[in-house]
Amino acid sequence: MSGVHATARITAVPDGRGGTALPELAGEGPLALRRTRSADGRAARVTVVGAMTAPLGGDRLAVHVTAAPGAVLHVDAAAATVALPGRDGGRARYTVRLVVGEGAELHWLPEPLIAAQGSDLLMATTAELAPGARLVLREEQILGRAGERPGRLTTRLTARIGGRPLLDQELAFGPGAQGWAGPAVLHTYRAVGQLLVVDPAFEDTPIQARASSAPDAEQGQSVLAPLAGPAALLTAVAPDGLCLRRMLSASVLP
Repeated sequence: MSGVHATARITAVPDGRGGTALPELAGEGPLALRRTRSADGRAARVTVVGAMTAPLGGDRLAVHVTAAPGAVLHVDAAAATVALPGRDGGRARYTVRLVVGEGAELHWLPEPLIAAQGSDLLMATTAELAPGARLVLREEQILGRAGERPGRLTTRLTARIGGRPLLDQELAFGPGAQGWAGPAVLHTYRAVGQLLVVDPAFEDTPIQARASSAPDAEQGQSVLAPLAGPAALLTAVAPDGLCLRRMLSASVLP
């Protein structure tokens, strides 16, 4: 099978001194990992650095992240991920698996995923949380680079708490995906994103549903919805990545 196959693994555990250690930090191929400085003294921070162009058609990439009970981990990225077509026209796959133990906290905050013209990518993210775990997860999808049509992009986001379903959604955009550019979905927008926050504090103070727009509605719109658990999901659409980030960053979620 053509394409690059690579897996990165991150494991965070309490260091016994009020901070977080990283006993496992291993990247392969295009998935290079760097420990970076965190402003939170309790947290370990890891930045994913693209060591080569990926994902291309036919690539199989995976990131596995575990925050052991009591650990605090922040994971971000140095740059956007650009899905590009491969020589054989095959589909690329990128899977992310997040495991958050009891009393642990994980912030998964990658940079945007850009579906370049001609690309075909399946992106699947799964989060498994123990009761009492905290998660902040951001996803941003940009459909095409400036001045070009988008590639095919299918994303699936699944989250469970204590083995019970919290969220399971699938989105499909670009060639072959029906209705994605219609008025009930993106219409003229070409950027979409989600911010999922799981916090035990929501048990006592649930998030209230609301819809909001940027000062100029053409610059973005969002919907905040409580989930059936201590969680809330903010979904936003915008004309570009900058406006999308503003919509997600304007959230009142902690």
